[in-house]
Amino acid sequence: MASDPPAPRPLTVSEARHTLLASFLGWTLDAFDFFVLIFVVSAIASDFHRTVPEIAFTITATLMTRPIGALIFGWLADRYGRRIPLMIDVVFYSVVEVMSGLAPNYATFLFLRALYGIGMGGEWGVGAALAMEAAPAGARGLLSGLLQEGYAVGYLFAAGAYFFVFPLFGWRALFFIGGLPALLTLYIRTKVPESQAWERARPESTAIWRAIRGNLGSFAYLIVLMTMMNLVSHGTQDMYPTFLQHERGLGPRTVATVALIYNIGALAGGLAFGYLSDRMGRRRAMTAAVAAGVLVVPLWIYPASIAWLTAGAFLMQFMVQGAWGVIPAHLAELSPPEVRGLFAGLAYQLGVLFAANAAFVEAILATRMNYGSALAIVATIVLAGAAIVIGLGHERRGHEL
Repeated sequence: MASDPPAPRPLTVSEARHTLLASFLGWTLDAFDFFVLIFVVSAIASDFHRTVPEIAFTITATLMTRPIGALIFGWLADRYGRRIPLMIDVVFYSVVEVMSGLAPNYATFLFLRALYGIGMGGEWGVGAALAMEAAPAGARGLLSGLLQEGYAVGYLFAAGAYFFVFPLFGWRALFFIGGLPALLTLYIRTKVPESQAWERARPESTAIWRAIRGNLGSFAYLIVLMTMMNLVSHGTQDMYPTFLQHERGLGPRTVATVALIYNIGALAGGLAFGYLSDRMGRRRAMTAAVAAGVLVVPLWIYPASIAWLTAGAFLMQFMVQGAWGVIPAHLAELSPPEVRGLFAGLAYQLGVLFAANAAFVEAILATRMNYGSALAIVATIVLAGAAIVIGLGHERRGHEL
């Protein structure tokens, strides 16, 4: 570690707000670029003359390459600071998203979605470290919920784009819109200061690897935790629009409307359980959310009425993203300061890797039964499993970062 680094000046309230907003927008726009695909799986399958499971596998490819991005950009963020790696990452995933819209065939599209996964994997760890290091300890859970629900807001934007753009311009236009996040780098460059926590630590490469080796047990637990959390998220989200299209026969705008409503539930859940985690603890809040999710499964899949089905989808994502809203604060508090960008981000994305087959497995199961039964079985198993894994862990709520 560098000797006697100059003490950084305190962040102003304005700088802290800009930091949190930039991190939120980075994750929001990254999620938008990911979720536009799940609305157009069938359309792309038709265009490329492929099956739905084959296009669903491109989602798996994106999830599988995310740990590469977490490793590369997380190491850069711990070694050289948070801001510059975050800007590079945002530009990278934006360019690849536009190129996905230009793909002439399935093989090219699959390659580009795998490449996009590297950019998506790099954003979360760097952005979460930057945001949580700027957040006051007493409100960290609430702000964690706000940050993580950039994911739900990105989903909302994707649903809105599907509603307005897809019927007029087709699936490729959705990916062209995904190039807009590159403009976020201008905001980060002009408004967001470097992390104070990183300025104090400025770890050398040896300190980074020493911190990892000294915390392998915690790292292994976080990988298991994030595997279960990603199974919960992708098992309840990725194939749900396809279920609404194929099994319920809903048109694009009805599917988009349902998605908008259940992502409002996701946003509300992340804020609610993030706030609760500041008071009742991280693990208790997360366990309550996923356990309640198990009870919601029948209402989420089986109602004949669209109104009740939509209510079930709202409640499901309220619980799922409620648990997820605690994650940025929980992982930041459990990560060593020398390696917070890499440790939390890589654990998250390795969990993504091990959960990457969720959509593909559901698509395969649906060919043997139906989409509703496939989603209900997977969701019940992973929600119950997540409750167990969360309960086996520990926490450091309010720990000084």
